[in-house]
This record gives sequence, structure tokens and C-alpha cells, in this order.
Amino acid sequence: MTTMLVKALGALLCSLVVTAEVMPQGDFDLQGMAGKWYLIGFATNAQWFINHRASMKMGTAILTPTANGNLEMSYASLNADGSCWRMSHLAEKTNVPGKFIFKSERWNNENDMRVVDARYNEYALIHTIKTKGGVSTVLNKLYARGTDLGPDLLEKFRQFSLDTGILPENIAILPKNDECPAA
Repeated sequence: MTTMLVKALGALLCSLVVTAEVMPQGDFDLQGMAGKWYLIGFATNAQWFINHRASMKMGTAILTPTANGNLEMSYASLNADGSCWRMSHLAEKTNVPGKFIFKSERWNNENDMRVVDARYNEYALIHTIKTKGGVSTVLNKLYARGTDLGPDLLEKFRQFSLDTGILPENIAILPKNDECPAA
């Protein structure tokens, strides 16, 4: 009983971590984000992730900058049964370079997304605050141009996730997966 109480209090404290100070990198380059990325790392305390973590695998994202500075995002992940899970969003630019907002029709939530750190030919660290019904959760994603990243970048992602209130057991480096065929 005490262990459950401690875990519940820990989760509550983590959910109260203020993430407003997480800013996009200063030299953000929208065109640098263009192209194909592999989702390597995923970290959140959201209950749906805790329930589905074991079945999650690496997927891909195609990011396409628009002429007016927004970012089209198309995600795909191959399911165990051979079908493909797909989702798309249009992230709208804000007055802060590297910060975007979008509403997910599928999940009915508001998203405040920031490109925190990127070496555009290698990796991108994305921090998103998802809000639904007045409750906010943090989602951190680590993307790479290939299916592997060095241990230093994986540790950077892990430490960033801890620093933004993610519990250690909710930080995942996703197993490799085959890709979905082009839609």
C-alpha cells in the first residue's frame, strides 16, 4: 500500500512540473526539419502509453515545411498484424521559431510542440505539452535520420525526459520495426 501511495505521489509531482521554461533551440531552421525521420525514443507519463508501451515499435515521420512556415507531419508505424497505423497533423507556427501548435482531431487535445534540440542531419528532440480537459501531459520524442543513434544522444534524451518530469520507467527507446509501404 505504501509503495502504491509513493508511486501515486511521484506521478502527481511529476505531472506538476512546470514545462513552460522549455524553449526551442535558438537557431531553429524549419527547412532543416524537412524529410524522413525515425522515431527512436518516446517518453511520457500518460496512462495510454503505460498501457501500450510493450507493443510500441519504431515508426517514421515525414515532416514537410509549408510556404507559410507551418509544418505538415505524417506518421506511420507498422503493426504486428502487417497493417499500418497512420496519423497526420498540421503544426502551425507561432511567433517563436521552433514552437508550433496543433489540435489532434483523433485524440481531441491541444498540442504545444517545441523543437528543443536538433542536428538536422542526425537527430531532433521534440517536447510537446498535450492538454485535454484542462489536464496537461508532457510527451518527449527523439527522432533520427537513421534507425540508430549513439549512446550519448540516447542518454541526452533520457536525461531531458527526467528533467521534464517523466518517470524513468516511462522513457522508452523503441525497438526497430519494418516500415509501412508508402501511402
